[in-house]
Amino acid sequence: MQSLTDSALSTLELDTDLQRAPARQERSLLILAGLFVLINHLALTLVREDSAGALWPVGVWMLCAGIGHIALNLRLPRRDPLLFPLVMFLTGWGTNVVIRLVPSYTLRQTAWVVVGTAALLVIIALPRDLRWLRRYRYTWLITGVSLLLITILIGQNPAQRGPRLWLWPGFGRLYYQPSELLKILLVAFLASYFSDHQRFMRDDSIQIGPWRAPSPAFLAPVLLMWGVCMVVLVWQRDLGAATLFFAVFMLMLYLASGQTLLWIGGLGLLLVSSAAAYSLFDVVALRVDIWWNPWPTSGGDSYQVVQSLMSISAGGIFGQGIGQGYPAIVPLAHSDFAFAALAEEWGLLGVIVVTMALAALVVRGMRIAARARQTFRALLAAGLSLMLGVQSLLIMGGVLKLVPLTGVTLPYVSYGGSSLLTGFVIAGLLLVLSGEDQAEL
Repeated sequence: MQSLTDSALSTLELDTDLQRAPARQERSLLILAGLFVLINHLALTLVREDSAGALWPVGVWMLCAGIGHIALNLRLPRRDPLLFPLVMFLTGWGTNVVIRLVPSYTLRQTAWVVVGTAALLVIIALPRDLRWLRRYRYTWLITGVSLLLITILIGQNPAQRGPRLWLWPGFGRLYYQPSELLKILLVAFLASYFSDHQRFMRDDSIQIGPWRAPSPAFLAPVLLMWGVCMVVLVWQRDLGAATLFFAVFMLMLYLASGQTLLWIGGLGLLLVSSAAAYSLFDVVALRVDIWWNPWPTSGGDSYQVVQSLMSISAGGIFGQGIGQGYPAIVPLAHSDFAFAALAEEWGLLGVIVVTMALAALVVRGMRIAARARQTFRALLAAGLSLMLGVQSLLIMGGVLKLVPLTGVTLPYVSYGGSSLLTGFVIAGLLLVLSGEDQAEL
């Protein structure tokens, strides 16, 4: 009897240690991230009078990090200890970039950090089995598409020019872009649909030469819903989101089916749709022409791209130093070209750090997917991680002139409340997926 009691106590102590380990790791990483953000901000206030001011944005960031850490300890003691520190590290760095480039946006960006943290807390407080997300997949997706349709009628643009892709909730100067919400809803829809129809993918596939492909009966509903999303996005001229959705859709379809033919079909569809978009949309033709050869119009249409390349070149390996460069010369350096601004003042070393942090987020997310025992949870984790990864590659590749510009933001770093809020929701879902026992629920 005594031996059984001792064994039970030992098991309890081991279980307690396992629960405390992620909390200790996360706390240490958050402290390091906090020191980086604080020193970065102090250095900025010393060298740039236009960015000087109180330390309250850093204080708000630290408060959000602390509250988030405590809530995660209570709700998800066995979560992945790297996810939240990585998100807060990138968010803090991005907030300092915004303060550096557009000091008047300090309050707005800091407010979105608070809203994003609150959204993450709401996500981890909801039922952890995520049935609320899986069961009502059509409802969620139709809601997202409906919001997109509403923007066609009453959408606004905070800059008062360009596509009207934002909705105004009715207070302050906070706008929200529904296509950001649709990122999560589309991934959740695909994960739910694919997991519920696994048998049809396996048993009802059709043979095409040496390859097998999903049956039309399986693909029809998902292609219909995905097609509606794409049509609305193209109608809105939100081509960045359309490109991102297409890439993530093809990747998730391949993960769910494992059929190589889909890559061939997806590549063919991409080439055809790209050629059609180039012929039908002036904005697409302009961006492709700029990507192909920006120098003839370096003082006009391609001014932004050329200046970003020069900004990156000026950064060199070690950068110009915090607050020492001229990244504001690049139009929209705080949003679409935050990567170029960061490269100029932090150099190649800063670029490597940001790239590694984003890559670590994606890798940890895919690790969560690989360990999941439930197909829905695996596909959801993989889809959300791929969404962050593909978005990062698109904007970094566009700024470096490796691919045409798409207009998406650099996750957690660029200015933009909609993107930041979506990033925190994605982080919350990944934390839930990492902290829950992955057994069939």
